[in-house]
Amino acid sequence: MISPAQCRAGRALVQMSQQDLATAAKVGIVTVRQFEIGAAQPRNATLEVLHRALEAAGVEFIAENGGGAGVRLRKERPA
Repeated sequence: MISPAQCRAGRALVQMSQQDLATAAKVGIVTVRQFEIGAAQPRNATLEVLHRALEAAGVEFIAENGGGAGVRLRKERPA
């Protein structure tokens, strides 16, 4: 679904603090902090809201396809 490294990298791409992500995902900052350092494995529902909050901010998740899972900025679509 989403790894701690993807979460950290995604936040960095969109210049989001841990607090910003926690607020956007409606979870506690401790949840974000512990997940990103690997101290806790949140429930799938929590991972999903983190994933959605990062996507809404412009992060695109890249699936594991032999090259490793990752993140990138979503390309803006022309109007």
